[in-house]
Amino acid sequence: MSPERVQEELPGELCPAAQLPVTLEKRLETTGRPIAAFKFGGTSLLGADRMLHAANLVRDAFRCSNVVVVVSAMKGVTDRLLSIAQLLAEGKLTRARNHAESVLDLHFCALEEFGLSQEDDDRVRRALQLLGGDLLHEIPARGSIAATPELADRLGSFGERLSARLFAAALQKTGLSAVPVVSSDFVLTCDTFRDAKPQLEQTRQLGRDVLLPLLEAGVVPVVTGFIGATPDGRITTLGRNSSDYSGAIIAHVVEAVELVIWTDVDGVYTSNPNESSEARLLHDLSYDEAHALAAGGAKVLHPHVLPLAAETEMTVWIRNTFRPHVRGTRIGSPAALAVAECGGAA
Repeated sequence: MSPERVQEELPGELCPAAQLPVTLEKRLETTGRPIAAFKFGGTSLLGADRMLHAANLVRDAFRCSNVVVVVSAMKGVTDRLLSIAQLLAEGKLTRARNHAESVLDLHFCALEEFGLSQEDDDRVRRALQLLGGDLLHEIPARGSIAATPELADRLGSFGERLSARLFAAALQKTGLSAVPVVSSDFVLTCDTFRDAKPQLEQTRQLGRDVLLPLLEAGVVPVVTGFIGATPDGRITTLGRNSSDYSGAIIAHVVEAVELVIWTDVDGVYTSNPNESSEARLLHDLSYDEAHALAAGGAKVLHPHVLPLAAETEMTVWIRNTFRPHVRGTRIGSPAALAVAECGGAA
């Protein structure tokens, strides 16, 4: 029997307020409610139905916590955007424009399927059109452009920026107040394009000014993962597959009680469940145990997530967007895990 079939249903786990009573008091000081950070991967956001399903997960959690959301680009979009840079370098301008237009069409189709009111649909459509205009502006009428890392970062950033605007609209469809937030407004990085390193202290200070007023007002910020900016405002990215790291950075900025990484697997396994019938889903891991699994080659988390989480004793969950009744894997400090085991969690 697959390990996922023996998981218990724990619907109450969507309320993060119950998970870390040891550190909760500190984080209630600014908002009056605990803060949870939800990060959704590209598979979780591919199309209107999946976005609305993910939005309902946020709505459920919002009953007892303030929530900040970090989004990836829709699955496959970043690859399409990065391919535009190479096409531009080869002077294949028509193909480059076709790639860009196909990315935009994907998002406009999702918007149509949301079934928003005419006013809301017009507002979101205008925002997407403005972003689309910026993307198409990157493609010249003639000639070629060198495929520099800086150009790749600028093009690659559009996936998350489009996704954030759509997901904020999906949240509004569920009745929540939500706004898209571009992380390059406060995630300050070096200028190593394609693999930029965030300057965490400055990012924390700038990010709190942006995000805390929204959380205090009961608004859900929908923040772009993956991207930042240099001090002079040039778009950077934190490297491929770095949205988990972005989630940890945003969670760190707002002192979230938990970071919930919503993905398409039930949690962390002892081995690849697609390759081994003996793979076992791990319910609880300490930071050190999770780090050891990652060091051994397991695809657990971006390597920078756990150090940030450990710094504030934040609990990290790996959960399946499509099977939210499954508990998933909890990663935390030994003390916090012990408190939960002893009934400290409600």
